[in-house]
Amino acid sequence: MSTAGVVDAHHHIWDLSVRDQDWITGPALTPIRRNFTLDDLEPEARAAGVTATVLVQTICVPEETPEFLAAADGSELVAGVVGWTDLTAPGIADTLAALRELPGGDRLVGIRHQVQGESDPRWLLRPDVQRGLAAIAAAGLVYDLVVLPQQLPAAAVAAELLPDLTFVLDHLGKPPIASGGLDPWADHVRTLAARPNTVCKLSGMVTEADWDSWTANGLRPYADTVLDAFGPGRLMFGSDWPVCRLAATYGEVLDAARVVTNALSEPEREQIFSATARRVYGL
Repeated sequence: MSTAGVVDAHHHIWDLSVRDQDWITGPALTPIRRNFTLDDLEPEARAAGVTATVLVQTICVPEETPEFLAAADGSELVAGVVGWTDLTAPGIADTLAALRELPGGDRLVGIRHQVQGESDPRWLLRPDVQRGLAAIAAAGLVYDLVVLPQQLPAAAVAAELLPDLTFVLDHLGKPPIASGGLDPWADHVRTLAARPNTVCKLSGMVTEADWDSWTANGLRPYADTVLDAFGPGRLMFGSDWPVCRLAATYGEVLDAARVVTNALSEPEREQIFSATARRVYGL
């Protein structure tokens, strides 16, 4: 592994006293229904050899992004922030410019919206959304995709329509790892990866698998699919901490990612665990 250390391209923080995370509901998610701060993350990340991270939005409210930028501004670990803004708002270009003027605004590297929560599988292709995505490209930012498998075809079309925007697929597009299925997810991922302006995060696998019985070898068919589709130069590691804690520790997630990439050369692994994220997000 590089002497520069690992880049964790995907993690979160939240403070329930500031605002509720309304997606953390039900007994299964009780273990993560508490505050998680950068002070909690830092010892785990440092122990795993992580030297830089990307902090990613959790809910679709405008107040969160300035808070994340301020947190990054005071952190030696957080090198980039993927925030949220309303893609459909007419003034999105002005909003993005204003975010960059805030404390930590230089850490803004991308935007994400919970597309997985949109009922329309073609939401990304709406004209107002397309205008917002074009504004993100014009601002020199990237767009993180958090989508379900049935939303991947629209994502592929969006990537074709907006060749100047880099689309980063979070969590492999949420394949059905727990059930052991590959298709149609695998076909959809290959179609998306055929667009040269797309990248994928090797993240979120342990929570798409069975939380109690997953193994690294059980994740391998899904990792192999995206490795074959995107190649190491368009793959980046992400822990998805603290959500990953439902199924694994920080160290276990990183170890699993190393196992499923153990057939690669050292330069290829360097891309996945550091170089791709640094290049794509401009860290």
